[in-house]
Amino acid sequence: MITRRFFCGCLAGALQFAATAARAQTTECAVFTPDRQKSTAPDDAIARLKAGNERFTAGKSINCDLMAQVKETASSQSPYAAIVGCIDSRVAPELVFDQRIGDVFCARVAGNFVNTDIIGSLEYSVKVVGARAIVVLGHNSCGAIKAAVDNVKLGNITAMLKNFQPALATLTKADGHRDSHNYPLVQKVAEASARLTAESLPRRSPIIKALVDAKQLKIVAAMHDITTGKVSWLS
Repeated sequence: MITRRFFCGCLAGALQFAATAARAQTTECAVFTPDRQKSTAPDDAIARLKAGNERFTAGKSINCDLMAQVKETASSQSPYAAIVGCIDSRVAPELVFDQRIGDVFCARVAGNFVNTDIIGSLEYSVKVVGARAIVVLGHNSCGAIKAAVDNVKLGNITAMLKNFQPALATLTKADGHRDSHNYPLVQKVAEASARLTAESLPRRSPIIKALVDAKQLKIVAAMHDITTGKVSWLS
C-alpha cells in the first residue's frame, strides 16, 4: 500500500524537478545582455554550445517565446559566440546548437572557409560586440568539399574551390583514389579544412590574435554529422 508519506515525498520530488526545469528554461530563454556576455568565459561559451547540441540530438530543444526575444534584442545585441558554418540547408547553426535570437553570430558560406569579408565580420563579432568564442563548423558529405576533391570547373565555383587547397594538400597516397565517392577521403578533407581554417584566424587577424592571447577568446573547429545531428569537437 502506498503510504501518505511516500506519496508526499514523490510529489515533492516531482515539484522540485519541475521547478528546477522551469528555472533552467527561464535561464536559457533569457536574452544575452552586455553584462551576461562579459561574464561568460570563452570555455563557458563552448560549453553552452555543447550542451545545446546535446539537447538537440536528444530531442529536448528548449522552446522559447521568440517574439519576446525579438522585442528584447531589437535595440541591441550581445551574442556570446560566432559560428562559421556551411550554407548546407541541413546544418543551420542556431538549430544544431539549440540557440535562440540574439545568442550567436553566424557566417555561412559553402564549405565554411573564411576570406577577408568573413574575417572582418568575425573581428566585428568578437572585438566590437564582444563574442567570447568562434566555432568553425564543418559537416560530413559537404558538397563544396566533394567538388574540391573532384576539381570541379563551373562558373565562380571554380575560384571558390581554391580555398580548399590547403586541406587537399593534407592527402597522401594512403588515402586512396581522389574521388568524391571515397567517403573517408572526403571526411578527412572536411575535417582538415575546418581545423586549418580555425588555426588560420589568429595568423590572419591581429585583432583576433590579441583576444586569443589575452584569453578573452577561444577558437575551435567542429564537425556536424548530418545523419545524427551530433557535433564532434576537433580542437
